[in-house]
Amino acid sequence: MATLPLLPARVIVHALLRAGFFVIRQRGSHIRLGHALKPSVSIPNHPVIGRGLLRKILRDARLGEEEFLRLLGE
Repeated sequence: MATLPLLPARVIVHALLRAGFFVIRQRGSHIRLGHALKPSVSIPNHPVIGRGLLRKILRDARLGEEEFLRLLGE
């Protein structure tokens, strides 16, 4: 299993947009993303998102770590 990097929220949002998510709204420092077939996820707009929170976001988005890392590389 690959180690997840520490990433800013904008990079995570960009990768999830590539996976078919779309921005529903932004309220304060949280960005809400939706998907046609997956549950919506909320991402805090922070300069650095830790690995634990990133794993939680990926679990909520029903994305595997390998798939997410592949989206980062595209």
